[in-house]
Amino acid sequence: MDPIIAPSVLAADFSNLEKEAKMLNQSVADWYHIDVMDGVFVPNISFGMPVIKSLKKHATKPFDVHLMIVQPERYIKDFKAVGADILTVHYEASNHLHRTLQAIKDEDMKAGVALNPHTSVDLLENTLEDIDLVCIMSVNPGFGGQTFIDGTYRKVEKLRKMIDAAGCNTLIEIDGGVTSANARKLIDAGAHALVAGSFVFRSDNPIETISKLKNC
Repeated sequence: MDPIIAPSVLAADFSNLEKEAKMLNQSVADWYHIDVMDGVFVPNISFGMPVIKSLKKHATKPFDVHLMIVQPERYIKDFKAVGADILTVHYEASNHLHRTLQAIKDEDMKAGVALNPHTSVDLLENTLEDIDLVCIMSVNPGFGGQTFIDGTYRKVEKLRKMIDAAGCNTLIEIDGGVTSANARKLIDAGAHALVAGSFVFRSDNPIETISKLKNC
């Protein structure tokens, strides 16, 4: 199957999000990837619920919301209310991961878990059947435009074997430093979804760039 392409709105032109939304709607992108940062879990602050709610008015594709925040369980209902279709929390920020995953599903959203580069996929063994999407960070979270970490390939391969052995339908998403140079290798390793920010929004032709990733 073709990879799921989720352009990261963090790299978009914030002064004209309606225009950026129309571009994504016209492209072959599958999801909007939306990074929410609190300046505590990661050393940066992005945007919150009011911006997401406004963006939703112009979007025609699902919202893949990635929470890089402490105590994400406090805001599950709020992000559902502003339009999240997939809600991803960090393993490192969730003391009661199973409970949080169930709370996300209770709000009729897909439940995702993100792993920082240093976090082993083995830690998901006991919750894998409850996870719809695993977001493997291929850069250290907090800022766009970083260099891809090569160890990600091995991590993807290992996670894919775990998913297959468990008989799950969990999707593997890669977030950070994704370009046309590594997209095919990531898909071959077992990834299903690719997040691309700067590579898409800073290109001369974002629609064409998204198409190249889709057809990598």
